[in-house]
Amino acid sequence: MSTLLHALRRYRWQCMLASLALIALVAAFAPLEKTLGERIRLVYFHGAWVWMGKIAFALAGLSGIAAVALSLTRSGRASGWAEASLALGRTGLFFWLTYLPVSLLVQQINWGGIFWDEPRWRIPAAFGVAAVLVQVALALFDLPWLTGLINALFGAALWMALGRAENVLHPDSPIFNSGSANMAGIFLVLLALSLLFMGQFALWMRDRRPPA
Repeated sequence: MSTLLHALRRYRWQCMLASLALIALVAAFAPLEKTLGERIRLVYFHGAWVWMGKIAFALAGLSGIAAVALSLTRSGRASGWAEASLALGRTGLFFWLTYLPVSLLVQQINWGGIFWDEPRWRIPAAFGVAAVLVQVALALFDLPWLTGLINALFGAALWMALGRAENVLHPDSPIFNSGSANMAGIFLVLLALSLLFMGQFALWMRDRRPPA
């Protein structure tokens, strides 16, 4: 594992660019859909990107819980988990802030306009603003236990809010409810590649932070 991490760090930018190129390639040649045609390819990317944001925030929250629990026992490992939580929180912020404009573009090309009050847009947009404020505050206070606690609360709130969000114009899981095994399979490949890029980005975020 240490050898793999060393290789990823040494060829960091090459690996990240290769992952992005593969993501773009898979999305560009993904199966078309009868109604949306080629526009479905942006929907593939949009879906994968929002899931990466959700997963990154969830992992930041779980790492935060570990950091808080270990800090209560005065374990030296608490700071390591807090560093992981901070890096994953910033990774989630990157995916979230890049997913939001793509969401607007998807609405424009598929609906012919932007429905600002769509819950699947309004709630993520509100959490995008909150995520920026949270990460700025965590950087200013720079307290491991606070980082863990806030990221855990933020991740839980995000998942709960999105889980309860209504669908007005936004379809519920359009890829997996399409009935097409090819579409679902390609989307899973896209998710796997996006997950690889997310891991590379999180590792970069963690390495950027100067040692304490």
